[in-house]
Amino acid sequence: MTGWLPVAPCTPDGCARHTGAVRAPLPAALLLLSGCALVLLGVACVPLVRLLGAGPRRRLTRSWARAVPQAFGVRVRVRPHAPGRAPGGGELVVANHVSWLDIPLVASVLPGRMVAKREIRCWPLLGPLVALGGTLFIDRDRLRALPAAVRTIATALRSGSRVVVFPEGSTWCGRGGGGTFRPAVFQAAIDAGATVRPVRITYRTAAHSSADHPTGPAAGAVAFVGADPLAASLWRVVRAAGLTAHIDVLAPIPVDGEDGRRALARRARTAVLGPEEPRRTGLSGRPGQTAVASDRANRPAESVHH
Repeated sequence: MTGWLPVAPCTPDGCARHTGAVRAPLPAALLLLSGCALVLLGVACVPLVRLLGAGPRRRLTRSWARAVPQAFGVRVRVRPHAPGRAPGGGELVVANHVSWLDIPLVASVLPGRMVAKREIRCWPLLGPLVALGGTLFIDRDRLRALPAAVRTIATALRSGSRVVVFPEGSTWCGRGGGGTFRPAVFQAAIDAGATVRPVRITYRTAAHSSADHPTGPAAGAVAFVGADPLAASLWRVVRAAGLTAHIDVLAPIPVDGEDGRRALARRARTAVLGPEEPRRTGLSGRPGQTAVASDRANRPAESVHH
């Protein structure tokens, strides 16, 4: 991994744990099968869906994306939001990043062109199909490729597209407040005159429905951090009983070029996660975290994707 890329101090052993009620193995296995089957069905149907008109395509995408978390046993709650997209302009959707579940959750309310690392394009079967879905592939490993990435996103926004990005640059379990929103992608919004739409994703259990932390105490069950294997994350999600994903689509942030991309990134981060607090010696309750890890997480990098 390149040193300038953002790194979260979250680890699977320290953060990705569920301590609440659990499902029995058989019901959990059935949920796992149904969820994976629905994902594969959606991927296989991408070429056919592309043949539909824009309206039907958006409705079908939203329905499928909302069904995916539910198929894995996660309830979905969406809070209404006020319109604010610039007429005829693009929209940059920025959200906090906890889990692989974030992707279908955002697509269920604001379907758009996802930003992904370029390696995904070379994956067998999935890569070409994801490309058909309009994904914007970005080279995350070379700092000098960053201006080209910003131009790519700005071009998509100018065309009127909605672009979805997770500007923390990595997944965070959320118990330490989340990461910095990297400013590079916000430059694309400024260049294109696009609307910035913050989205807050919260995971909770029935026992903690009144939790006031942005990611909720249930985030450990869904957190997909560090070197956590996907299979382990999938099994942890289906075993956790009573999980609910809350999606808050927040008021749009007007883009003012005079503020600059860093100020815009801070405003979006504050809307989603609250003001960022300095990290000193690692986050409470996470074994193996050091001041070095926290320092790496807060280097002044400008990543455009998770």
